[in-house]
Amino acid sequence: MDTGKTELTAEAQVAKIFEWRRGFNTIHLIDVGVRLDLFRTLREAAPLSARDLAERLGLVARYVATWCLTAYGQGILDAEADGRYRLAPFFDNILGDSRHPRYLGGYVRLGTGVAAADFDRCPEAFKSGAVYPFQGRGTEFARAIALSTQGLQVAAARKILPGLDGLDAQLRAAGTVLEIGCGTGALLVQLAKAYETARLVGVDIDAESIEAARADIGAAGFGKRIDLRLGQVSDVVAEGSVDCAVMIEVLHEIAQEIRPAVVAQVARALKPGGWFVVVDETYPETLEEARQPEYRFPLQTGFEELLWGNVIPTRSEQERLVRDAGFSGEVRRDIIGEGFTVLAVRR
Repeated sequence: MDTGKTELTAEAQVAKIFEWRRGFNTIHLIDVGVRLDLFRTLREAAPLSARDLAERLGLVARYVATWCLTAYGQGILDAEADGRYRLAPFFDNILGDSRHPRYLGGYVRLGTGVAAADFDRCPEAFKSGAVYPFQGRGTEFARAIALSTQGLQVAAARKILPGLDGLDAQLRAAGTVLEIGCGTGALLVQLAKAYETARLVGVDIDAESIEAARADIGAAGFGKRIDLRLGQVSDVVAEGSVDCAVMIEVLHEIAQEIRPAVVAQVARALKPGGWFVVVDETYPETLEEARQPEYRFPLQTGFEELLWGNVIPTRSEQERLVRDAGFSGEVRRDIIGEGFTVLAVRR
């Protein structure tokens, strides 16, 4: 009987391994291109021969030629008839412009610069249960996290928050946004650009992140408009004082045993009718879900951040958290990007 399924073969399984191995090499090729400014230079001056590219950056021509030809083979670069290279379509922004919302060079660097070291620790950690948490890794780590999620920050400031009922008008009338787990303050900067009169408050429990945020926000010219506070929400934010509370890639980083208390603190800080917005991953609850496309990225993140002590919540846990905190309105749920969940609920 014909089931319509292609028969699985050993050769097909072997091909998967080679495909994944090529992906591993390609990620490191991109890492080299980011760290050595190859992408930025091609964005600004292409088309360039490999030799010209090497000369501009003071690099070894043979190495750059191999990098270019490999990147061309992978479709990251295109080439003119005379062999000069340029970035393939859209990679000028995705890999060549760190200011662009679609830039993913930071996400690649997070993998090669941070996750790779954690993966090296995995065999021993699997035996000992050791955890290497987010906090205490230093300001460069905090900035790497911020750069890897900047597309979400831009989306939150320009699309997600303005799309919520009544919130855009409130923020333009000096309403208040609270960011929980503000890190280096990148979202707050985006909100300051979008809303000139809004009151912006960032809270984090990591002193190094707050220190980096003060420096970055000051450099952006918003030091007087953004209020940064170190500590727990309940200790540093008054009850019923904010119109919107936001978590960007933070919920899954909060230890499971204290998540209910933190979400309850957020509910307490909101005014009646205020919005609570969460952008995070949603972990599969069943084997069937684990092979659905929208769960690929959450599964990847769950393994990548395993040694950080992070546990990604399932849909049931997300909704239980907001209900137990006293949110009784409709829980809006959308999927954006490669598998990020956007939750929005009113107080």
